[in-house]
Amino acid sequence: MKTAVGIRDNTRNALGLAVTGPDRVGSSTPRSHPRLAERTHVLFLIDQLREMGGAERNLLNMIKLLPKDRFRSTLVTFKIDPRLGIFENFPCPWRLFPLRRTYDWNALQVALRLCKLIRTQQVRIVHTFFETSDLWGGLIAKLSGAPVLISSRRDMGILRAPKHQRAYRLLSPLFNMVLAVSHEVRAFSIRHDGLDPRKVLTLYNGIDIDRVALTTDVRTLRASMGLGGASHLVATVGHIRPVKGVDALVRAAEKVCHEFPRAVFLVIGDVHAPHHFHQLLELTASLGLNENVRFLGPSEDVFSMLQMSDVFCLPSRSEGFSNALLEAMACGLPCVATHVGGNSEAVEEGQSGFLVESGDADALADRIRTLLRQPERAREMGRQGRRIVEGKFTMEAMMSRLVELYDALAGVHPAAYRTMMGSETGRAET
Repeated sequence: MKTAVGIRDNTRNALGLAVTGPDRVGSSTPRSHPRLAERTHVLFLIDQLREMGGAERNLLNMIKLLPKDRFRSTLVTFKIDPRLGIFENFPCPWRLFPLRRTYDWNALQVALRLCKLIRTQQVRIVHTFFETSDLWGGLIAKLSGAPVLISSRRDMGILRAPKHQRAYRLLSPLFNMVLAVSHEVRAFSIRHDGLDPRKVLTLYNGIDIDRVALTTDVRTLRASMGLGGASHLVATVGHIRPVKGVDALVRAAEKVCHEFPRAVFLVIGDVHAPHHFHQLLELTASLGLNENVRFLGPSEDVFSMLQMSDVFCLPSRSEGFSNALLEAMACGLPCVATHVGGNSEAVEEGQSGFLVESGDADALADRIRTLLRQPERAREMGRQGRRIVEGKFTMEAMMSRLVELYDALAGVHPAAYRTMMGSETGRAET
């Protein structure tokens, strides 16, 4: 803790801020209109908006669904892709502060801009996503006087470099709260980041059930995609990179297709690792599966593709908590998923699907074949998965818990804060 305080004070001096007393940055800038201060101002800080993954979608839903009469939002990011198509009608004010390194002259200028924004706009809560925002952005936020700092942790550390691991442990005292996307991620964060368990809560992703309710003409969609001759469709959704385990699914597909030669496996997702994708294409060709495995690329209509499928498979080697898995369950699909991260917190073994060990293509194939052989059992598993999502993983459930947390940390309902802390204290830490 002494080391963290020393870093904090040194950084204040580097930014031209007094360690104690009023800050010199932004002191001459007029404060916001008093009426704006009546609502809790939440600043969302995310490393980049260059694609719409699970974290990005959940962030946008948080901004859209926060009660406007009680909260106002601002978003800051360090990188964007203008082609993403979300910025014209973005649901709140947003700022791009270009940042390539966190230790050069530009970084100091960005830090000053961020500090000024927090102070002049009376930001009460800073909510961060991913490593640069958590560590560099979180430190700047605290130095700028933000009363509450919240970090969202969404994976099992697969993107961290060793320097990130050390920094997370060093700066853990700065966070007022850490929101883990699953109990497994919560346990990982406590164990690896040295966090006080009372400060780490689980906030599950939420699914927009109404979007799923927009039913798809399955037969027409299949025909339009050249899939009219397929006996069964097995779908997976995720960016193509080694951690997603698509290679294991391709090997499983070969075994399944011995019994179901007209089954087609749909891989929906953008290519994040071109070399790995080339290997997948070679593997598919070598197994004679060019007609049985289709790489469809990214899609903005994933729900329709899931609705036309018969089984969902998530072969990942690591997950925090999979949005795609919840979306498949919401579409009424039986699921076969690997026993990693938070997957077992969504899939009830033998009830809504099956869990297998990561990398086990034989087990994947066996469970997929079971579902294809027993269509009525598969449909009942799909119905059970839908009930699980409706009862536990809706957007309404996520937002209700998030608003309660914001209110508690902002001092609106302090008793709620104590209740939430107590509810997590007894949870296993490893």
